[in-house]
Amino acid sequence: MSSADPEQSLSPAELAAREQAEKERKAREDAEQAQLPYKWTQTIRDLDVTAPIPANIKGRDMDVVLTKSKIKVAIKGQEPFLEGDLPHPIHVDESSWTLETTPTPPGKEVSIHLDKVNKQEWWAHVVTTAPKLDVTKISPENSSLSDLDGETRAMVEKMMYDQRQKESGGMTSDEQRKADLLKKFQAEHPEMDFSNAQIG
Repeated sequence: MSSADPEQSLSPAELAAREQAEKERKAREDAEQAQLPYKWTQTIRDLDVTAPIPANIKGRDMDVVLTKSKIKVAIKGQEPFLEGDLPHPIHVDESSWTLETTPTPPGKEVSIHLDKVNKQEWWAHVVTTAPKLDVTKISPENSSLSDLDGETRAMVEKMMYDQRQKESGGMTSDEQRKADLLKKFQAEHPEMDFSNAQIG
């Protein structure tokens, strides 16, 4: 297996084409997400959803149901703006919803906090019927990785790196480390013949 970075073996035209395809994918994803009647963000541990509602709505006017695997958010008597099966389970006791007043434009929003059971997994969507995000493109920077303790953070970064490498046909971090160790050892022992060495 060559230790060359797969990115480097592409011609500038191929790289440009890949970049263009990635831009189009992102634009399509953004457009799909913009169509949703709610906005959502996530960290590796939890997920937050907000949706604008009329300023005259009170908590008792809301119909919000959170179970381990389902969600429903509606104003009583109206079509839900979020309802369906969650792609992954949540801790119901740690999840909650609130009504908040928004300054611009003056109004309110319902804010739903979902606590993920699996703290090492990105969600592609809030409910399984919604358009998916490409979770392999989520980078640690926009996920509050800094909130995690050092060990968890290192593990999450390694998982994400390995996932990206697997997708692009590159080496995982473990394979890379073995290759680097072998290279270092070779450099320290030029008298040895490594032409038939197998790493694995």
